[in-house]
Amino acid sequence: MKKIFFAIIVVAIFVGCSQQANPTKPRRVEMKTTAGDIVLELSDLTPIHRDNFMQLVEEHYFDSLLFHRVIENFMIQGGDPRTRDISGRDFFADGEETGNPRYWEDIPAEIDFPALYHKRGALAAAREGDDVNPERRSSRTQFYIVWGRTFSDEQLDAQQQRITRATKGKVTLPDSIREVYKTVGGTPHLDGQYTVFGHVVSGLDVVDKIQRSGTDSLDRPVEDVRILSVREIE
Repeated sequence: MKKIFFAIIVVAIFVGCSQQANPTKPRRVEMKTTAGDIVLELSDLTPIHRDNFMQLVEEHYFDSLLFHRVIENFMIQGGDPRTRDISGRDFFADGEETGNPRYWEDIPAEIDFPALYHKRGALAAAREGDDVNPERRSSRTQFYIVWGRTFSDEQLDAQQQRITRATKGKVTLPDSIREVYKTVGGTPHLDGQYTVFGHVVSGLDVVDKIQRSGTDSLDRPVEDVRILSVREIE
């Protein structure tokens, strides 16, 4: 009996060590676009956004949608279902909602600052403004990828004042994050107000290329930048 009990303990320890050595891998997707490929990793800190995004991927929802809003040195935005079968010049951001009503629903915010913030390459959920959306709920489908720029200490002090007003003093940039904004870049004024739920693993050069696209007065790329497909990868 003692030998059997000892054997069970050894097996349990082995299984436990194996589980620790092979933790669950984060979910990753490859987004193929007409400008190149982008690999995104979704955060386990935002399970509602992670699972919602993966469900859309499994539905092939993003396939053929445009990056319909692009602002140089800021971000690129996609995910609007109205852009599936039209060119950018035919798209009006305030147009009539069409298609599956579920795609126009929103989901609860999962703002987890400072663990997740708007550094260059961050993947975040778009949303309506505070005046109509005080809970800062996220769009179910529309997302943006941050490009931004780098900041000096003086500029970050000004950004902090802006953040303090927007969050009523609840969000302060720690030194470690300030250093990232000084060296890597991003959009700090959005911190604590929008849900960041992932980041670019590879393809930042593609994001750079897209954010440099020529745009019209409504921030639509003059030449369409379209998402061809989004698939989960290992």
